[in-house]
Amino acid sequence: MSLIFQTSPWWVLVCLLAGVGYAALLYQPLPGKAVAEGWGRGLNYGLAALRFLAVTLLALLLLNPLIRSLQTRTEAPKVVLAIDNSESMVAAGRPALNQTLTMLQTVRQQLTDKGYDVSVRTLSDTTAPTELGQLAFRQRTTDLSKLLNAIRSDYEGRHLTDVILLTDGLSNQGLSPTFGTYPFAVRAVGVGDTVPKKDVLLKAVVANRVAYLNNSFPVKAEITSNGFAGRSAVVVLRQGTREVGRQTVRFDKNDTFSSIEFKTTATQKGVQRFTVDVLPQEGEFSRVNNRQDVYIEVIDGREKVLLLGLAPHPDLKAFRAILEKNQNYDVDVRTLSTAEGTSIPIDKTYDLLILHQLPDITNIGNAAVAKLLAKNTPTLFVVGVQSSVAGLNPLNPVISVLGPPNQTDKAAAYFNPDFKQLNLDQTRLDLLDKLPPLTTPYGEYKLLPGSETVLWQQIGTVRTTKPLLAINTIGARKTAVLLGEGLWQWRLEEYDLTNKQEVVDELIQKVLQLISVKEDRRKLRVYPVRNEFLAGEAVSFETELYNDIYERQYGLPIRLDLIDERDVTRTYNYTPTEANSRFDVSRLPEGVYRFKATTTLNNRAEQSLGQFIVRDIQLEAINTTADFGVLRQLAAQSGGTFYTGANAGAITNDLTKRATPARLSSTESLNEIINWRWIFFLILTLTGTEWALRKYNGGY
Repeated sequence: MSLIFQTSPWWVLVCLLAGVGYAALLYQPLPGKAVAEGWGRGLNYGLAALRFLAVTLLALLLLNPLIRSLQTRTEAPKVVLAIDNSESMVAAGRPALNQTLTMLQTVRQQLTDKGYDVSVRTLSDTTAPTELGQLAFRQRTTDLSKLLNAIRSDYEGRHLTDVILLTDGLSNQGLSPTFGTYPFAVRAVGVGDTVPKKDVLLKAVVANRVAYLNNSFPVKAEITSNGFAGRSAVVVLRQGTREVGRQTVRFDKNDTFSSIEFKTTATQKGVQRFTVDVLPQEGEFSRVNNRQDVYIEVIDGREKVLLLGLAPHPDLKAFRAILEKNQNYDVDVRTLSTAEGTSIPIDKTYDLLILHQLPDITNIGNAAVAKLLAKNTPTLFVVGVQSSVAGLNPLNPVISVLGPPNQTDKAAAYFNPDFKQLNLDQTRLDLLDKLPPLTTPYGEYKLLPGSETVLWQQIGTVRTTKPLLAINTIGARKTAVLLGEGLWQWRLEEYDLTNKQEVVDELIQKVLQLISVKEDRRKLRVYPVRNEFLAGEAVSFETELYNDIYERQYGLPIRLDLIDERDVTRTYNYTPTEANSRFDVSRLPEGVYRFKATTTLNNRAEQSLGQFIVRDIQLEAINTTADFGVLRQLAAQSGGTFYTGANAGAITNDLTKRATPARLSSTESLNEIINWRWIFFLILTLTGTEWALRKYNGGY
């Protein structure tokens, strides 16, 4: 500890002189004064000394001196015992593993006795028991890289010298631990059996996550075997408890890989569980890895589109080709001037209308158009030479066209860069400059409030501000208007230039998707934070509740019903708050669950429906053959050593025979003396004592 002055040390002499001067002026020995005041010479000198000390300390504090202190801390070398507590560790039997754990318990105690700071970490990162033999090996996945990286992060800057890693070397999550670099030596202890077992393994099941109702889809199974040469196995595909497929796979060699494919049909809506099961063979090491589940969401989500034209036209075929690129569209094509136009299902509900040259100048389809538009179905109007512009103006919220009837113009297209609702690549849209012009109505164009232009018209070489394609998505009916016919020519010209039909099709598809997207206007929205959860994991539900003007509401009780595949219902009640709008459900077994959340808002019942999956993935059963190669590589890369479970006791000697002294770390700090409280009380004591003595002896 040392004293540091922020000014010249000569100022200390000034402080001393100030103290001497103040004391001398107050207690100077004038003739007869001591007798008059009633005290002797010794008391006079004592009071002067008290005043001197108090004034000198106050003056020194004005200089704001600093105290520099140095603290030295001794840190013992640290060792982390990292244990892979996954299920695969007990594949070779718990007795053999317990012997290694007992040995490492002894190593732990020996290192502690020699001054090492030993701690225990596991994959689950929970508090390890005092006795390692009591550790439960129930972790369903293994991520050794995550375990080592967490140790590196938690012990950064600390005196960590070694990590003793007990594992079978099998990682089924994350990166391989050999890809990382670590500031400590990894002493890997390998346990388990490195000899491949006689086993049949369903390695993977591959299927689409989504299938459409009544469509067929493939389910592919990948199977490996070891030790069953010349034999065969039966592979069964089930939907729930119903068998939907069965095939036989033959193992021609001792070590084989086979792939088979089932074809099945989606006959029910919702999430369906399909199970692939390899019927067990006699003498298999494990039958747990013969079965896997796959969950497929079957949807009847095709949007029904009515493509209605005044008469047969190449544009209708072009629109149909664009729509059928998206499997989510179910397209109904009708023309009013043909026999099929007499049977338009006016009462049928459509998700999207495309009206080509309607309303028309002959008034053939105007009555049908009025009935279709009365439902506020999203609509794309395609204006052509047979369109009635005067009839179109009151039917659409996008644009008004004023001009003489039956007069047309030729207009090419260029993209409006200020239109941001669609994620379009403007460089690709440069292709529009090379496409032939469309036939557009002649007149004055007025864009209505809330509308935006997607494409402008280019007349010859002049780029105008007349819309060619405009859109309005904020009205009661989302509407787009294409003010020109001849889309079929665009598609043919694009194919001629690029051998593809992508740019025009993408533009039309995204416009149709934008006007047909459905808004979620529910007051109550309850949904799981993910669509899939692992068995044993808590299922978290997020809750959103809105009033009539869609402001968030809290404090209303929610009833949540979970229905499993056997129609067993579990009921929960909770109340979301502003601080916590989530609700967790734990310990759900695997399977497909439907849920219904209900509440009462303003005396009206509100509900929210949905589905989620709890998946039981047997990752630890897929591979039971220990991998010591990766452990040897990890130990060599980090400067450590590889040990088998039988010679793990040698770790103590290997660590202690090297010199690993404790680490000394020093911390320097600067503190202002004025912050020391005892200085204040010292000055208070000096001045208080002086005052009390003066009063006691008759001074004032």
